[in-house]
Amino acid sequence: MKKELLFVIDSLDCAGAEKSLVTLLSLIDHTKYNVDLMLFGHGGALQKLVPSYVNILEPLHYTEFTNMPLKSAVWYSAKKFQYDMLSSRLRYTVEIRRKKYSNAQKARVYWQSASQVIEENPKAYDIAISYAQGIPTFYVAEKVKAAKKFAWVNVSYRLNEEDQEFQKEFYQQYDRIVAVSESTKEILLETFPIFAHKIDVIYDINNPYLITEMANLDKNIYQDGFKGIRILTIGRFAHQKGYDIAIEACKKLKEKGVNFRWYALGKGPLESEIKELILQKGLTEEFKLLGVKSNPYPFIKNADIYVQTSRFEGFGLAIAEARMLNVPVVTTKFDAVFNQMIDQKNGLVVDMNPVAVYEGILRIITNNELKENIVQYLKTEKKGNTEELEKFYQLIG
Repeated sequence: MKKELLFVIDSLDCAGAEKSLVTLLSLIDHTKYNVDLMLFGHGGALQKLVPSYVNILEPLHYTEFTNMPLKSAVWYSAKKFQYDMLSSRLRYTVEIRRKKYSNAQKARVYWQSASQVIEENPKAYDIAISYAQGIPTFYVAEKVKAAKKFAWVNVSYRLNEEDQEFQKEFYQQYDRIVAVSESTKEILLETFPIFAHKIDVIYDINNPYLITEMANLDKNIYQDGFKGIRILTIGRFAHQKGYDIAIEACKKLKEKGVNFRWYALGKGPLESEIKELILQKGLTEEFKLLGVKSNPYPFIKNADIYVQTSRFEGFGLAIAEARMLNVPVVTTKFDAVFNQMIDQKNGLVVDMNPVAVYEGILRIITNNELKENIVQYLKTEKKGNTEELEKFYQLIG
């Protein structure tokens, strides 16, 4: 008899945890598991890649309500004589506009505002998995019935005292907590030492065969006729990803007279600020925002250098994907970077500032021997980590 399995994640926009989940879903033995997928945001770029045997659940009533224009939401509430969802929506909107919140704080405020109007999942599962911290974790803890519950943590999780106390109550309801790297586990233990007995490490799963196949689907992906050095960065337009560092490094490359273009794949809350910064620095021809792509791998394969300017990462899946496609990497020295990077071997690990990033990129461009040595090393590296799937099966029994 098949086991009933539920995954919950915010959305399937093109980001590390989301790509990891889609890969995991494609590898699960669907002869042994019935798989449901719960999303708080539908229509993400990766949703079309979810295997057909995965049942994507209908949107929650509250998320449908919050997607309505405010005028329509007010009319809907008046027509139904139900104002609880409207009150929750307005309370959250007012609160997050009141001051600047971190992602963890926004998740707490959202749940404090909306948990009472979010319906429970009516099904009973053998296993329920929140595949991201924050709202998915709160939802699975409070709104899902399951024999076993597992929580994934895929960022370096440092919380203030209020959020630690708030989240502790939810994590207590989980059988195991999964960190996506050893460094993520260490930081999680600093935040929640009380849960040391139930934290495991399972790295984000990446399938080199799938990635290589998808990378070969389009050989002329940039379509701009540019003949110089192509630099690529992938990541959400958020403070975490350090686009301000990238843009300053880009400016220095331009001042040096390097013939290059720097492309970025992503979207996010800082998009307008990033566009304004590009304009201010006079880099509209050098720093190109390409939006979100469901298949980023041809962009990676056809880049000369992959650059990651993150301030923190749980693992850094895009770096792993660049390595699988033998593209030299220049990355900042975030917490988890040495889980996969060997400085001077499979790329360069530099300090977290624009000058260091600029100098690292320039070394790859001007030192052909260094670049060739890195590429040759990348070609000999072990590709992918589908053996992590066995750890997943051991976890869920």
